[in-house]
Amino acid sequence: MTEKTPRLRPALDGVPTYKPGKPAAGGSVAYKLSSNENPYPPLPGVLEKAVDAAGSINRYPDLACAALMAELSERFSVPVSHLATGTGSVGVAQQLVQATAGPGDEVLYAWRSFEAYPIIAQVSGATPVQVPLTEDEVHDLDAMLAAITDRTRLIFVCNPNNPTGTVVRRAELESFLDRVPGDVLVVLDEAYIEFVRDAEVPDGLDLYRDRPNVCVLRTFSKAYGLAGLRVGFAVAHEPVAAALRKTAVPFGVSHIAQEAAIASLRSEDALRVRVQALVEERARVVETLTAQGWTVPETQANFVWLRLGERTADFAEACERAGVVVRPFPGEGIRVTIGETEANDLFLKAAETFRKEF
Repeated sequence: MTEKTPRLRPALDGVPTYKPGKPAAGGSVAYKLSSNENPYPPLPGVLEKAVDAAGSINRYPDLACAALMAELSERFSVPVSHLATGTGSVGVAQQLVQATAGPGDEVLYAWRSFEAYPIIAQVSGATPVQVPLTEDEVHDLDAMLAAITDRTRLIFVCNPNNPTGTVVRRAELESFLDRVPGDVLVVLDEAYIEFVRDAEVPDGLDLYRDRPNVCVLRTFSKAYGLAGLRVGFAVAHEPVAAALRKTAVPFGVSHIAQEAAIASLRSEDALRVRVQALVEERARVVETLTAQGWTVPETQANFVWLRLGERTADFAEACERAGVVVRPFPGEGIRVTIGETEANDLFLKAAETFRKEF
């Protein structure tokens, strides 16, 4: 008798597995610069709120995230009906694809960009369409416009882009949005918006307000330092936001996460201080790398990108030997998070040594 196994969707056969940043293994590896995490502990008052909330983990969290939604509505001056929450911005991104695209539909994005995009597109049965970045590692918006077909349902614009850190500026982004068909949803993925210091980079919330086909993604994982609690949100016009609430995993955002997010929003002054410190450290890292002879794309995120091609794996191994773990994209390049000063110094020393040897 032939042994049978459960039938799984053939569409999953070609789905790549998400690869998280490699953790620091201990021993000689002291620092993890592979996951774009915030090196600081939770903002003042956040841990206390989270600990208090942990006392009720025998109960389900508020399905509607009502208190968090009200806080977000006030903080960003948007109606509650235009908000939806999820398990980090990537969780909300998956909800967006589920709400807009299925078999025969297309999800369009730049490449290389956030590696979850092709995964969540294919899991929904949609076809991912990748448009190469320009030589400057920036979204090629004209090429993306040319790639739109009658099957395009959703377009991701990661701004700043992960993993390159590059940005799309206001004039070109507005021109792009004006030319995208109104029935195609454009998602401005702004996971790193707090680190932007280029005045020409728009706040996506300004663009969404009079554009019904624009949705903005935000997260508490990066600048706010809540990566371990998995809470993100979207701002979109009511039909899209309502669809997001329908596709959300019930009770996906824990009570601990909700309370920590609210406390984080109420600690904006401390947030600005910490983000500015990381921005200044980013400038130091870029300046040092440039002085060493590296070509570093202009970054507005909390990481830097080095395109190394076939030398990528060797560079990652050299960094690990020096005591830091970075994020390699085999055959393409290295993304390095801006971390503690000590961690950055170890990375910079490894980069200098590698450049001399290769």
